[in-house]
Amino acid sequence: MTSDILFYTLLAIMPSYIWLLFFLRQDKNPEPKTRILTIFLLGIVSAIPVVAAEEGLLSLAENFSTLPMTGFFIVALTAFFKIFIAVALVEELFKYFVVKLTVFGHHDFDEPMDVPIYMIVSALGFAAAENILIMNNTLYEAAIDPYLLITARLLGATFLHALASALFGCFIALSFYNLKKRNFYFLCGLGAATLLHGFYNFFIMNSREHFQFGSLFLLLVSVGIFLFVFFRKIKKLKSVCKIK
Repeated sequence: MTSDILFYTLLAIMPSYIWLLFFLRQDKNPEPKTRILTIFLLGIVSAIPVVAAEEGLLSLAENFSTLPMTGFFIVALTAFFKIFIAVALVEELFKYFVVKLTVFGHHDFDEPMDVPIYMIVSALGFAAAENILIMNNTLYEAAIDPYLLITARLLGATFLHALASALFGCFIALSFYNLKKRNFYFLCGLGAATLLHGFYNFFIMNSREHFQFGSLFLLLVSVGIFLFVFFRKIKKLKSVCKIK
């Protein structure tokens, strides 16, 4: 049993590891490996407060039925709150907090591309934690093929976490060059990441199985293409003395 848990845990980390290698190659000036590892591990640990916050907000959503609204609006409000606020917004904020509290203001955190790279690392750590929990549950779900599941996680949820945080990070990087609109860029980035994350979760829960994977992967690839164009813009920005 212990060997099975170890195997499933290592298998669960592989999607994050694969995407981590891919995205780190986009940074012409690699970050210190020890800091990359630290951010990745903190991304994993962040899953603990995220679960607590999500459970609290999801419990709060159950009280919406007492609001003086018609049934349709209550159902719509509850669904929106659960998908976009209690889950998507919470996860995007905590992935950001890992980077904000750990590397912002550090003496060598001085290039625009540093922001999306560290955001991606934090996101992949969090995704690894999700995958570990999900994969170890397959020990009790004999009907689930673990290799098929981890492939779906590689091309789906893990990719989604990296893209959403990278998108958020790009907007944050842009904000350092227009201080008057810094909060505006931050909110745009948070909003874009939350909407992408939320719509992904919505389609996962509501799409028919045969339609689900192909359409969602197409969505992520489209966002990925846009993001790499965004990366090119970020790479052309001049370095700053110190990002705070």
